Amino acid sequence: MASIITIILIIVSITLITFVLMQPGRSAGLAGSISGGAEQLMGKQKARGVESFLAKTTVVLAVLFFIGTISLAYFL
Repeated sequence: MASIITIILIIVSITLITFVLMQPGRSAGLAGSISGGAEQLMGKQKARGVESFLAKTTVVLAVLFFIGTISLAYFL
């Protein structure tokens, strides 16, 4: 059982690393912090499309990683 969980955990961790590296940066330096409110007012929504998919998939993979790590610790 532990070997199956280990294999699944390795696959999930590599996928999680890939999805985190594919995400764009959250800040654009000082200019991003100053114009951040203006972007929200003007209706620029970056949370659609690929970025939204990457963010949601990252959360799901992180939860799977934590569940896999806890279950691996339980079965060892």
